[in-house]
Amino acid sequence: MFENLSEKFDKAFKIIKGKGKINEINIAESLKEVRKALIDADVSYAIAKEFCATVKEKALGRDVLTAVEPGQLMVKIVKDELTELMGGESQGINLNGKPSVILIAGLQGSGKTTFSAKLANFLKTKKNKKVLLVAGDVYRPAAIDQLKVLAEQIGVEVYTEEGSKEPVKIAQNAVQHAKSKSLDVVIVDTAGRLAVDEQMMEEIYNVKQAVNPNETLFVVDSMTGQDAVNTAKAFNEKIDFDGVVLTKLDGDTRGGAALTIKHVVNKPIKFVGLGEKMADLDVFHPDRMASRILGMGDIVSLVEKAQAEYDEEQARKLTKKIKSNEFDFDDFLGQIAQIKKMGNLKDLVGMIPGVGKMMKDVDIDNDAFKSIEAMIGSMTPYERKHPTKIDTSRRKRIARGSGTSIEEVNRLMKQFEETRKMMKMMSGGKLNAMKNIRRR
Repeated sequence: MFENLSEKFDKAFKIIKGKGKINEINIAESLKEVRKALIDADVSYAIAKEFCATVKEKALGRDVLTAVEPGQLMVKIVKDELTELMGGESQGINLNGKPSVILIAGLQGSGKTTFSAKLANFLKTKKNKKVLLVAGDVYRPAAIDQLKVLAEQIGVEVYTEEGSKEPVKIAQNAVQHAKSKSLDVVIVDTAGRLAVDEQMMEEIYNVKQAVNPNETLFVVDSMTGQDAVNTAKAFNEKIDFDGVVLTKLDGDTRGGAALTIKHVVNKPIKFVGLGEKMADLDVFHPDRMASRILGMGDIVSLVEKAQAEYDEEQARKLTKKIKSNEFDFDDFLGQIAQIKKMGNLKDLVGMIPGVGKMMKDVDIDNDAFKSIEAMIGSMTPYERKHPTKIDTSRRKRIARGSGTSIEEVNRLMKQFEETRKMMKMMSGGKLNAMKNIRRR
């Protein structure tokens, strides 16, 4: 995420690192690179210029701490300004209605339907809400089918009126249906077009007037850069939405939309889509995103993701097994499954401060655990429970069964032993610390 932008910012800061103090000359050199980085990220020239002017003013201000190194000071100022540019603080979603109605708008292909399902899953799993999805795209038959498939995956009801071409009535009837079943949230997926279209705008406006939603969210493909910002402006002028959703942020995006959409339409970014799975949806935190863009990691989000997958009862059992040296390959497999649930591996690595830069050229495949899982899957139940009993002949059979080599099996055995030793050492402190974090 934002690898190119991060790299260019790093280059800009190197100009000023090692300098004794900030002055007009070195700040100008550094900000020239910052401005280029922003424009390359598809930020408009006017916003990039304004951003750099603000940074310069603050960097040359009277209240600069002389104890702080110029390079560190520059990073701090840029981080604060990036945070402010992207909205300052994270904004929650309004769920005060009975039921709460959320209207989803955006161009065709922006990811509206997928986001609708992701949001339903988020509200169901994280907020404990009973959700109804509404198939309001009456022009694209595949949209209704797509919503049904996604809804089935997450266990959420879909309201449809097959054959109807009246999205306003569908939305109104869906809200009544939700009231009759005492559901908490209604998410209305609407039709899109390939480009901004007056008929589409009018239709979404009419749906909004009819159901008076608590929240109207504009979904935009972050890979479209400045075009996304312009589209958001056009939509906002017509339907006055409440917040923005950036999809496909895990792609090779330049970042212009994420950086400037709040500045242009004065509406907060509320959610970001970071993958194809239903769980790949995050609340947008401007300060955390700024930290990640500048290569400072995002340890808070990483801890939150770990906590979301943390099972206290399972952890207690695991701690007991570790302490008695009974940690086996079934437990090992369980830990891998929990890591995979947390999301994209490269994205997770990027959240660790300092590690993202080190790993920027390393391709971390999301299937990195596949060979390990195959090897453990080729073990008998007895072998998984008794790792020390896996001798050379058993290792050869495991290699043949998993399509790997004896060297890979030996490497796994060594890694497992090292993991087991490390976990036993940590069992008294780190695992208990995790429990304490959970309780707070």
